[in-house]
Amino acid sequence: MSGPVVVLAGGTGGAKLARGMLDVVGADSLVVIANTGDDIEIYGAYVSPDPDLVTFWLADRIDERGWGLAGDTFNVMEGLKSIGVDVWFNLGDQDLAIGIERARRLQTGERLTEAHQAITTALHTPGTVLPMTDAPVRTKVMAASRWWPFQEYMIRAGGATDTADPVEDVDFHGVRAARPTSEVLRAIAAARAIVIGPSNPVVSIGPILAVPGMKEALRDSAAPVVLVSPLVGGQVLKGPTAAFMEFTGLPLSSDGIAAYYEGVIDGLVADERARRVPVLQTGVLMATPGERKRVAGEALGFALALS
Repeated sequence: MSGPVVVLAGGTGGAKLARGMLDVVGADSLVVIANTGDDIEIYGAYVSPDPDLVTFWLADRIDERGWGLAGDTFNVMEGLKSIGVDVWFNLGDQDLAIGIERARRLQTGERLTEAHQAITTALHTPGTVLPMTDAPVRTKVMAASRWWPFQEYMIRAGGATDTADPVEDVDFHGVRAARPTSEVLRAIAAARAIVIGPSNPVVSIGPILAVPGMKEALRDSAAPVVLVSPLVGGQVLKGPTAAFMEFTGLPLSSDGIAAYYEGVIDGLVADERARRVPVLQTGVLMATPGERKRVAGEALGFALALS
């Protein structure tokens, strides 16, 4: 079966898997559909954290801290602090330039997809990175009896820490008016395999699946859909996946992850078994380039075996 391999991604786990898949299938056969629920307009820039994160990983420009561009400076942030601005959302100078250029393009009437394509071209990024939708969708989290925009929840409210208040509710504001782009729908329809990255199910992949028509497109595609588990040895390595899984009422286990994606996935790649779906039991840690390529290759092989 020909066609691209499509990766659904959000956060570091999805970006790492996409980078491994690039090594497996090559740039011409890789399409990444990225979450845009984390997007934020700040400092005069339109920042799209997940599409940018995937882009930086694919271009081998990711900084060792895990976000932003390698070697970036923070002169603008320091300058803002020096004049009394509350700099709670930190952006490197090159990262900020990307956001400013994206904002400029959107103001001239370009779609988010077109604006991001211009950025990937400028960075010589291999593969194709598509925002999940061109419409504005914003993830909001209720904690401590108030609604927080996602970035404020993570940074101001300490959502990524063990001491964060429990998640009380999640809303994808604007998603009901959103639709997948034609580029996203064509990629899914033509795919030979679809792999969901080991991302936070609720706030990284959840917004993608919540776009009206997205689940239907996945179901209608002839391609098998497999998920790489975000759990390593039953634990979350990074981020607030545990807190959001607790919100869903599902266990932090392969069974819980499979239950969240019921009706979407045909198989699960994980290091522990699950009862609900076929499982490829293998290590899913992706700390090195070799591990990323191995996990991506095994996930693809598993998907194709299910077709």
